[in-house]
Amino acid sequence: MTETAKIGIVTVSDRASRGEYEDLGGPALREWFEKHLSSPWEPVARVISDDQPVIEETLSELADKEGCCLIVTTGGTGPALRDVTPEATEAVCQKMMPGFGELMRQISLKYVPTAILSRQTAGIRGNTLMVNLPGKPSAIAETLDELFPAIPYCVDLIEGPFLESESIKIFRPKKK
Repeated sequence: MTETAKIGIVTVSDRASRGEYEDLGGPALREWFEKHLSSPWEPVARVISDDQPVIEETLSELADKEGCCLIVTTGGTGPALRDVTPEATEAVCQKMMPGFGELMRQISLKYVPTAILSRQTAGIRGNTLMVNLPGKPSAIAETLDELFPAIPYCVDLIEGPFLESESIKIFRPKKK
């Protein structure tokens, strides 16, 4: 039987965490995974404020206590003073994966010239891959559509569960 993957879905937004604004990013992430993941998975969702200690604590909890193999965040990656998701991600990760941020900006530049302002990043904490995605629901889908083919193999390499998709061609090297 295939292991059920836990995927952390974290919305970083002061207004959404206070209930002043409807969280659109978290539901968009969940919908994307429901549409594209064919292996068993379980979402572990959080809506939190743009406070670096809160973000760090949430990411650590989802990785260490909840056992998420993948944590995707939405929000807090721009240049505004309260945007600290990348700093929090870097603070809790042992290895940074800069190629993810490079590709995410490249993807976003096809749609908006302000993608150069994005500070999206990714990193690894133990057996968990953390990826900071854009906040806009359409940008989440555009980014994940192109980024996801590399994610399952990265999860394989950090000894996480086997992620599969019938709608997205996942890259895994051929075994010799």
